[in-house]
This record gives sequence, C-alpha cells and structure tokens, in this order.
Amino acid sequence: MKKKYAMAYIVDRCVDCKACMVACKAEWHVPDEDFRTHIDTGKSPDYTDKLRLHFLPHQCNHCDDAPCVTVCPTKASYKREDGIVSINQKICVGCKYCIVSCPYDARFFNHELGVAEKCTFCLPRIAEGLAPACVTTCPGNVRVFGDVNDPKSEISALLRDAAEKHYKVWKLRQDLGTEPNIYYVQK
Repeated sequence: MKKKYAMAYIVDRCVDCKACMVACKAEWHVPDEDFRTHIDTGKSPDYTDKLRLHFLPHQCNHCDDAPCVTVCPTKASYKREDGIVSINQKICVGCKYCIVSCPYDARFFNHELGVAEKCTFCLPRIAEGLAPACVTTCPGNVRVFGDVNDPKSEISALLRDAAEKHYKVWKLRQDLGTEPNIYYVQK
C-alpha cells in the first residue's frame, strides 16, 4: 500500500508557545513577516460562562483535491504520490494563483525568491527518516505526523483511539470538498 502522509493536532495540548513556528522558520529560513505554520487564537465561553482561549495550529492541509494544484498554470504546484502537496520552485512563475485559491490561507509569496511557498511536511527531513521540525520541537506533543495508510503508525493509532473513545475529530472546511489531510483531535 502506498504511503499517505498526514498530520493530526491534539488541540487540547496547544498552549500557543509558538515553538512550531520558530522551528519552521529556522529550518526553512522563512522571511520574518511570513509563516509556513501558525497558530490561530480564538475565544469562547466555557461551561462556567468564563472566557476561554483556544489555540488552533494551522498550515497547508495537503488536500487530496487541492485547488492550488488545479489553478497552477505551470504545474509547479503538484500532488505527490505520498499525499504531500509540493511546489517545484524552479518552474513557479510567481503568478500567485495558488495563494489566492488556497482556502486555508496556507501559502505566501516569497519576495526574495519570487515564488510561492508553503509547508512541505519538511520533505528533506522525511527522506532522512525524521519527523517535521514542528513535530520534534513541540513541547506539548500537539502534532502527530505519519503515514495514515500504515495501521502501525502513531497517527493511525491516534485516530483509531480517538474514534474508540469518541473524541471529537474534524478537518477544516470539509464542506469545500478539498479532502484535507490535517486532522484536529479534541479529547
């Protein structure tokens, strides 16, 4: 069976420390004003009517039906066999169609390089058998990465356990039909 990489966030564990963002910037030399991963902050009343902060990690969703791939005129944006949506920067012409078409606001234009950029799940690290930088740096073990087609992988075990225990599991904007590969788990 082919590998299919995905990531899950155990959102109850996120404390907005931003270690994932720092690790990503250091790994990829992301310009100061841009991010390949970030954390959205929201407020909601908890069960006692007090306000509670919620932190939601966010990055490219590596969609199975990725709009960014569909609109790319040069095919610089493409879907790999292992499920990762990537960009061939050598043929990217900087038209920004992929940036505009992404419903997850997960791409940015690198003005220095003249190309679009996004999370790649740290492809070079994966090739070396390492987890993405954001995963290894997270002190709360919020991020779980792996092959969802491998029943023995950590991410498969997490999703199975979440289903058995009836935890809330969701994906962002499933209504768009993009088939995202980022899972959110709330225990």
